[in-house]
Amino acid sequence: MESHQSSTTVEVKPADKKKIRQLIRVAVILFIVTVLEFGVAFTLPYTMQTLKVAIFVGMTIIKAAYIVGEFMHLKYEVKSLIWAIVLPMVFVMWLIVALVYEGDTMITP
Repeated sequence: MESHQSSTTVEVKPADKKKIRQLIRVAVILFIVTVLEFGVAFTLPYTMQTLKVAIFVGMTIIKAAYIVGEFMHLKYEVKSLIWAIVLPMVFVMWLIVALVYEGDTMITP
């Protein structure tokens, strides 16, 4: 009987330092924004609840936009595609704010 031996070679490429630096930079920026969110959430007094929520939501939107831009590569796309995604989201956010505002005014006597 004939014996078949297959030799497989695996080529290990050196790490791309530029990509690693970019990932570390993204992780640090997201960490800083998250720390600021926690700082706002736990340090502002309850009497400033509206300001706290506004700052927290704003930073969350900034963080979400950064994540979409970096990890979903939207930052590197054509501007018309970016506007096709961003513009409807602006209207959806406006709708949510309007519904929350109108819903709140209906509850109060």
